[in-house]
Amino acid sequence: MPAGARHRAMTEAGGDERSSWSRALGVISAIGPPVTVATALLFYFGWARAEAQAAQMGLNVSLFGYAVQDYILISINALFLPLVCILAASVVWLALDRWLRRRIEEGRGRALILKAAGITALLSGLLVGVSLVLAVVEPARTALFTPYLMALGVLVATWCMRLRRLGRTRTSSALSSEQRAVETTLILSIVTLLLFWGTADYAQAVGRRLALNFEQGVQYMPRAEVYSPKPLGIGSTAVTEVRVGDGDGTLYRYDGLRLLVLSGGRFFFLHDGWTPRDGTVIVLPDDNSVRIEFRR
Repeated sequence: MPAGARHRAMTEAGGDERSSWSRALGVISAIGPPVTVATALLFYFGWARAEAQAAQMGLNVSLFGYAVQDYILISINALFLPLVCILAASVVWLALDRWLRRRIEEGRGRALILKAAGITALLSGLLVGVSLVLAVVEPARTALFTPYLMALGVLVATWCMRLRRLGRTRTSSALSSEQRAVETTLILSIVTLLLFWGTADYAQAVGRRLALNFEQGVQYMPRAEVYSPKPLGIGSTAVTEVRVGDGDGTLYRYDGLRLLVLSGGRFFFLHDGWTPRDGTVIVLPDDNSVRIEFRR
């Protein structure tokens, strides 16, 4: 093969290799950051739920020794309802937006739509302002869904203003592409922060409710009998100690325990009649120092 042809072949091969790497890096850069952000959000919402639940029980979340995957898994029930509601509202909004834009472009009821859009934008702005003031002045009395209302108000106000802009210009927007990009970025940033705030509050509310539900559901937890070669000194009056056997084969059996969770190499037990106000959480190591039998 002539030297020139060989050089061209090597150059083309190197170019193909660089092109493959460029495509691969492009895919990684497009997928990596969203996956990283989603994982971080799942972790945070799971931690918020677990921390609120532990605090309601009078504990610190670090005692449970949850790993990252544990926080991600327990975040699912804290995110399911908000995500379903947001996606359902998005579908309805897209359908309504297409219908109104088509009527504006066709000139059917354009004046009425623009007037209603202006009034709605004003009311949405007032809703956001009042909700923000109340959240700052009276944070303890702020409703759980207040951040979601504020995010909805920002989106509705922006949407109505864009409908009015469309009705006046008969084009998609009177702004330049750069101005639209800046406006969209700012609006989405505000809405994202409000949704983050609202979902974190909801996750904490879920955690507190789960802790309170233990009071009504402790009798449905697995019953545990703990056997130990030496006294454990469990201080709860709801847990009874029974001496089993004689001599070197003596064991101490503890009744009245209910399994809460096994995490971080430790068993966490509640007891019959446990309440968040005056209940005791018993923690035992998951090793050969004790024998545990479970039954319904």
